[in-house]
Amino acid sequence: MDDRRFPFLDGVAGALVDGRGTIVGCTDAFEDLLSLPARALVGRPLRDLLARPDDWHGLHGSPGDGTGDGPGPHDSPGDGPRTGPGTRDARVTVRTGDGRPLGLDVRVLTLHGGDPADPGAVRQVVLGAPSATVVGWRQDQAFTRELFLQDRFGLAVFDTDLRVVRTNTHLLPYTGVPPTLTGLRLADFLQPEDAVVVEGHLREVLETGRPLVLAEEPARTVVDPRSGRMMAISAFRLQDAVGTVIGVTVLFTDITEQHRSRRRLALLHRVTAAAGASLSVSGTAEDLARALVPELADVAVVDIAAAVFTGDEPVADGDGQLLLRRTAVAGPPGSSPATGDSVLVRPGADPAAPSEDPAGAWALHAPLTARGILLGQVTTHRDRWKDPYEDGDRLLLAEIAARSALAVDNARRYTREHRAAVALQRSLLPPSVRTVAAVTTAGVYLPTDSAGGVGGDWFDVIPLSSARVALVVGDVAGHGLQATATMGRLRTAVRTLADLDLEPDELLVHLDDLVSQLLIEGDFQAEGDDPAAPAGAEEGRTRPEPGSLGATCLYAVYDPVTRCCTLASAGHPPPAVVEPDGTARYLPVSPGPPLGVGGLPFEATEAVLAPGSVIALYTDGLIERGEGDIDEGMAELRKRLLDLTGPDRPLREAAARITAGLPPTRLRDDVALLLARTRAVPAADTAVWSVEPDPAAVGRVRADACARLTEWGLDDLAFTTELILSELVTNAIRYAGGPVGVRLIRADTLTCEVSDGSSTQPRMRRARLTDEGGRGLYLIAQLASRWGSRYTARGKTIWTEQELPPARGGF
Repeated sequence: MDDRRFPFLDGVAGALVDGRGTIVGCTDAFEDLLSLPARALVGRPLRDLLARPDDWHGLHGSPGDGTGDGPGPHDSPGDGPRTGPGTRDARVTVRTGDGRPLGLDVRVLTLHGGDPADPGAVRQVVLGAPSATVVGWRQDQAFTRELFLQDRFGLAVFDTDLRVVRTNTHLLPYTGVPPTLTGLRLADFLQPEDAVVVEGHLREVLETGRPLVLAEEPARTVVDPRSGRMMAISAFRLQDAVGTVIGVTVLFTDITEQHRSRRRLALLHRVTAAAGASLSVSGTAEDLARALVPELADVAVVDIAAAVFTGDEPVADGDGQLLLRRTAVAGPPGSSPATGDSVLVRPGADPAAPSEDPAGAWALHAPLTARGILLGQVTTHRDRWKDPYEDGDRLLLAEIAARSALAVDNARRYTREHRAAVALQRSLLPPSVRTVAAVTTAGVYLPTDSAGGVGGDWFDVIPLSSARVALVVGDVAGHGLQATATMGRLRTAVRTLADLDLEPDELLVHLDDLVSQLLIEGDFQAEGDDPAAPAGAEEGRTRPEPGSLGATCLYAVYDPVTRCCTLASAGHPPPAVVEPDGTARYLPVSPGPPLGVGGLPFEATEAVLAPGSVIALYTDGLIERGEGDIDEGMAELRKRLLDLTGPDRPLREAAARITAGLPPTRLRDDVALLLARTRAVPAADTAVWSVEPDPAAVGRVRADACARLTEWGLDDLAFTTELILSELVTNAIRYAGGPVGVRLIRADTLTCEVSDGSSTQPRMRRARLTDEGGRGLYLIAQLASRWGSRYTARGKTIWTEQELPPARGGF
């Protein structure tokens, strides 16, 4: 017998015996089971093989039933169970050819057709298998039977063509499943896309033999194409005893609720992260709306109170209504009103209450409330052909709205702080366009779009004595109000030091000392300090390292008389210059360390500029690319300056176009840009005299000055100029001695300078009635619009300025 054709007989041994219990024939399996050859078995009484003689009565039939001397049909039930007419089951112990006892479960089948009166003519088939094997068969049979009776999961057996062979009645317990699935394929009752995916898994199991464990796939029927159910699918291949693939068994577990819970939790985390990623009110609303589609809604609408966009807290009007602005809509185009529309709501109403509209089952509303203040609302809509919203969805949207409201409130508070910081910073900057005797300037400041907001970049234009001008640009690391306040302190310090008419390198030394002292005293925020640190956090804080402030500064002085520009840098990039002939270059600056290092010198550089040259001072935000390539950024700035700073182009337009062309990745830091077009004072508008230290020379100086004023058409200023020069020259001769220099400059004002070799600075004091002197500087202060003194390499210079008559100004 070929067992491969009947794999279900694997492990079953068979023998043919006559009515007397003698073995007539046996199978190969019987020989193997008893470890005896057929020649030792055929003709041998079956009884001789039993290890216990008492087992014979349960195994062989009795004379009473016409089959031999064994028990008959009326024997005691204890002699062996009967399974039907002519069939008897028994459990016996045999002794194998090698002497081993072996327990067998035996079934005796009586064959009809022989003569009952002749015991030798009766034939019986004895089938046996090891008792342990039979127990396993019975367990497998019980397991399979009970498995198909379970109702907690679906069970199905598919053949090699993936047709259903057998299944329990709970395969897909929802609308759209045929009552009988036998012979059907998944595509006969599932949506095509779902059936293709599941069948793909099953084919892979059939081909590779690798089990599939808990693959999560949706199952939607052809008659109910909504969200359907989510199934966890496990599968394993079926093979017969000789390894032939005969099908695949699949377990379907309905995990719809667990899947929805996981998706809701994941959506909650995703929306929370998205809504908190921006400090822009509109950006927060847009991120919220996009995050809700399509997981929770097909259309999501976010309405924000109008006052939030200006940083204010929303307040209801006299009618108890609050104006909301439609800020963000996510979904297919045209599926909802456009942004910008206005909506009126009452803060006391509950927008989350169920709607009486039948379509309300496919719409949800939730208020955006933070600190008890209604900031807006979020509304979601789902297509009617999809599943309606459940209680879990309502709870989810309420939690999302509560978290998103905090993000909106943070954006509102940031907007208020940002507006204040920008207003403060712009109030500290000079006018965007300014014209003085030395230069015409235009400046642009762009706060960064990053979360930090406004920062510490600044520029300044400071008029100096003798028609000169100081051009300043600086950068304080960090963002926010703290950086802006730090910038304001530095700008004030620079203006104070500039009023002393110090050389650029000397001014930076004083500024560096000031910053170092502020760092030591703890009054200055160092780079990395957290202004929002809790109270007491300063205890145990170590003193900042030198230079940890992260502030840089470039200070340049341009003299329109000599056309010389003197500049020094404290860790700041060099300025660019575009010459009138169309060439551009960076001035060769020797940058010193950033401010706050202390103890290191700064080096001044001089450059002679042609009239009409454009100087560009900037902060590193203009040249630093996202990948940090400063050289490429400087090359691009040089090119843009050449293209946009022609002699006929207004500087204001040029500055705006230079900064407007920045790529989006560039604004990781604030950008400050100051353009200055140089001007020159013609030689004819200056007059210089050398005066001998003789009191008689004072009269000649007055006469020469009056003559020059007449040439310039400034006779109206002759009298005051004579008084000023008389006082200043007389004091220089009396107290300083040595040669005295006098210079007149006609620019936007009339400047009178008197230089001597003394380093003693004059000071104005109030003279008593009995004093013979001390009234000169007081008189000069009354006659001049501005006056002062500065140190020079050979002593000092006292200067005064007088306003020119409106119709006669040279500039």
